[in-house]
Amino acid sequence: MMCLESDGSGTGGSSQDCIPGAEEGVGGLETLPGSIPVTTPLDIKSRDTDSPISKATAPKKLNRRRARVVAAGILSVGNVLNYLDRYTVAGVLLDIQQHFGVKDSGAGLLQTVFICSFMIAAPIFGYLGDRFNRKVILSCGIFFWSIITFSSSFIPKQYFWLLVLSRGLVGIGEASYSTIAPTIIGDLFTKNTRTLMLSVFYFAIPLGSGLGYIIGSSVKQVAGDWRWALRVSPVLGMITGTLLLIFVPAAKRGHADPNKHRTSWVNDMKALIKNRSYVFSSLATSTVSFATGALGMWIPLYLYRAQVVQKTMEPCNIGLCSTKDSLIFGAITCITGFLGVITGAGATKWCRQKTKRADPLVCAVGMLGSAIFICLVFVAAKSSSVAAYICIFAGETLLFSNWAITADILMYVVKPTRRATAVALQSFTSHLLGDAGSPYLIGFISDLIQQSTTQSPLWEFLSLGYALMLCPFVVVLGGMFFLATALYFLKDCDDAEQQ
Repeated sequence: MMCLESDGSGTGGSSQDCIPGAEEGVGGLETLPGSIPVTTPLDIKSRDTDSPISKATAPKKLNRRRARVVAAGILSVGNVLNYLDRYTVAGVLLDIQQHFGVKDSGAGLLQTVFICSFMIAAPIFGYLGDRFNRKVILSCGIFFWSIITFSSSFIPKQYFWLLVLSRGLVGIGEASYSTIAPTIIGDLFTKNTRTLMLSVFYFAIPLGSGLGYIIGSSVKQVAGDWRWALRVSPVLGMITGTLLLIFVPAAKRGHADPNKHRTSWVNDMKALIKNRSYVFSSLATSTVSFATGALGMWIPLYLYRAQVVQKTMEPCNIGLCSTKDSLIFGAITCITGFLGVITGAGATKWCRQKTKRADPLVCAVGMLGSAIFICLVFVAAKSSSVAAYICIFAGETLLFSNWAITADILMYVVKPTRRATAVALQSFTSHLLGDAGSPYLIGFISDLIQQSTTQSPLWEFLSLGYALMLCPFVVVLGGMFFLATALYFLKDCDDAEQQ
C-alpha cells in the first residue's frame, strides 16, 4: 500500500490517502508499478535545508559565535593593558633613576618586586579561578592595579621604597588576569580556533610591552614630567574592567571539551607534577621569562650607553632624558611580537601536517635561533646601533614565536577543569626561575663589575653588556627543555583526553 501524507491546512493537522497494490520504491517511498516516484509536500519540506528549525537556530549560533569573539577581543585588550602598565616603568627608567637617585640594582628592584608579588599571587588566583566566578575576579584585579598605579604617580622622591611597594601591589592585581583569562578562552574555543584566539591573546604581550615603552616615553615628552606616563594605563584599565563585566560570558569550565570531572587541588598538583610535558614546557617558559624580563628592562638603557660611548649622544645628567631608544625598542617589540606570534602559529599549523610533535619542536627551533641573534646584539652594539637593532629584531621575532604555542601545549596536555591551576603553577614557576630575579640580577652584576673598574661611560656600557650576556645561554637551555617536551608530548596528550 502507498500512503500519501500531507499536512492539510499547515496548522499541524494531517491526512492520509492510501492506494492499494503499491510497491516499495527508491528512498523509502512506495510507488505504483512502473510509475514515476511520487513526491509529497512533506518530502519537499524535509529536503529544504532552510527549515523553520534551522532558520531559528542559525542566527542564535552566529550570535553566540560573535559573542565569543568579542569576549576574546576584550580579554586580549586587557592583556595589552597589563603589559603596557608593566613596561611603562621601563620606558621612563632613566628618569626614575635620576629622580630618585638609584643605581642599576635599585632600578632593577622595581621589576623584581613586581614579579615576586605576581608570582606569589598567581597560584592563589589559580585556585580561585577553578572554583569561583572568573570574570568577577578578573575585573576586580584590573580595578585594583589601576588604582594603585595611578596613586604611585604622586610618590615624592624621598620615598623610593613606597614606589617599590606599589609595584608589588600592582603585581598582585595583574596576577589575577594573566592566570585566569587564558582559561576562559580555552573554554570558549577548541582546536585550531583556540590556537588562533590564544595567538591573538598572547600577541598582546609584545604589543602591550612595546606600547609601554612608546606611550611612557611619549607622554613624558608631551607632559614634561615622567609621572604622567603612569596615569594613562589606569584610566584605560577602568574602562576595560567595566567592559569585561558586561560583555564576557561566564563560560563553563570544560564547556568546549567533553571532560568535566573535577578533582581536589592536591590531586591537581600531583597530576601536574607527574605530567612531564607540562613540567618541561614550564621550565622552558621560565627561560623565556628570564630573557624577556632582563632584555625588556635593560636593552634601551644599554643601547643609550652604547651611543654615549660612540659619541652620538650626550650623557643624561639633568632634565628629561632622551626617549629615542625607548621609542625604537617599543616599536620593534610591537612589530616582532606580531610577526613572532603569526610565524609561530603558521609554522605550527604547517608542521602539524608533518608530525604530531610540531608544537614543542617549533618552540625549540625558535629558542635556539633566538639565542644566536641575541649574542650578536652585544657584538654589534660596540660599533653600530643600527646593526644592534637588526639583531634585536630577528632575536625577538624568534623568541616571541613560542608564546601562544606554549599556551596551546598546556591546553592539550592538561584537562579543562585543571587548567587554571596549571596556568597559575606555570606562571609561578616561570616567574620564580625567570623574570622575578633576572632584572635585579643583571643590575647587580653590572654594579659589581663597575665597582671593580674605573667609573666611566665606557665601563657603564661594558658592565651592563657583560651582565646581559647571561641571557643567550639561558635561552639555549630553554630550547633543550622544549626538545625534552617533544619526547613526552603525544603520551601526555592522550592521557589528558582519556582521563
